[in-house]
Amino acid sequence: MRFEQLEQFVALGNLRHFRQAAEQTQISTSALTRSIQTLEDEIGCELVKRSTRSVKLTEQGELFLNYCKATLSELDVTKNTIKQSLFGRDQQKLVVGYTAKASEIVPMSCGKFLADYPNVKIEMQLLDEHELTRKVQLGEVDISVYLSSATSLISDIHLPDQLILFVSKMHPLASQDCIRRAELSQYPMYGCFSQSKQVQSMLNEAVEGLNKSTSVKIGNITQVIDGLKCSQSFAIASIEHSKTIAQDPELALLKTNKDDSHEQLVINTNHQISGNTHVSSLLKLIEKTAGQLQMNSAPVHS
Repeated sequence: MRFEQLEQFVALGNLRHFRQAAEQTQISTSALTRSIQTLEDEIGCELVKRSTRSVKLTEQGELFLNYCKATLSELDVTKNTIKQSLFGRDQQKLVVGYTAKASEIVPMSCGKFLADYPNVKIEMQLLDEHELTRKVQLGEVDISVYLSSATSLISDIHLPDQLILFVSKMHPLASQDCIRRAELSQYPMYGCFSQSKQVQSMLNEAVEGLNKSTSVKIGNITQVIDGLKCSQSFAIASIEHSKTIAQDPELALLKTNKDDSHEQLVINTNHQISGNTHVSSLLKLIEKTAGQLQMNSAPVHS
């Protein structure tokens, strides 16, 4: 008695039709007939009552059908157990979705991951953010990776690239990651005079934009720097002075929106798989790869 004979008998018992059962098990009708006859000979009783119109199982045939189903089910369980003992429990497929901005991070991370987990299948899907979000919600993507605006860090100070803001290292704002306009309102301001009419025009517009026109002191860069070091004022100047300011240990450049990328890496995982060890390893690889590629913000999990 062979397992394929049990599969053939189950097909016949379910379909109650020799030709259809033969097609399902991919053998000829005559071969199926011989297989059933062999089973009956081995068991020693009739399993099937044949007629021109239908196939009926005998009482013993019904009992044998249940036995076949249970045996084949147990066979599947045993096969899976053996596979798990040989290859571990990483026999699964992970779907990783990512946007174009993360296209350098994900393939590199997955390549490194597969070197350590060759038995895990990974399907990578390049999607736009809207489609990626939809697939995550539907459970069609296990891990999603994309870049998102870090709105909490966005400044409302919009200066031309040719201008900079700076303060004394002892100033209350010197250590902040991003400065907003309201935070400058309580401090007086120095404006550095420029020989360039174009830059001076930008300086004047920036002063008006910050609503500081009544507290501006105009001077050369040396006068402005000396004034800052002994006060809680801040200063606005041309970018040509940025090197001088950056090299002065008593001064600090203020960060506005033009100094930050406003994008951070966001990784979402399906809650049903987030506790798996190999998934955690892949997430760590994505974070590490992002860091190696000099991402500006730390990864955020949700």
